[in-house]
Amino acid sequence: MKFALITAALLSSLGSASVANAASIEKGQALVEKGNCASCHGAGLNAPVAPAYPKLAGQPADYLYYALRAYQVGGSNPNFGRVNAIMVSQVQGTPDVKAYSQQDLQDMAAYIASLPGTMVIKK
Repeated sequence: MKFALITAALLSSLGSASVANAASIEKGQALVEKGNCASCHGAGLNAPVAPAYPKLAGQPADYLYYALRAYQVGGSNPNFGRVNAIMVSQVQGTPDVKAYSQQDLQDMAAYIASLPGTMVIKK
């Protein structure tokens, strides 16, 4: 009985948290366009301008969010952060450009995940 009550409480709190943090594809689109992501990742974020840049369109939103968040953390956390000079400057901001919030990153990830991509997942 106690386990059932604790489980119900946890599940209800998770449901309310996800509603409060629901990502907005429209806001994400505006942020991606403002950040000029297509200048490296190409048209529709699916045609990179150089082989070193990944195709982003259609990738899972969770993956995209955590990748963006890892660039934001950068080298300050070697267990989680990613280091790439271009991406770190994009998401961490500069003296004249405000860094993205976690909600901004979720919105961007939701928008990018909604785009049609040509990635193939082998089974």
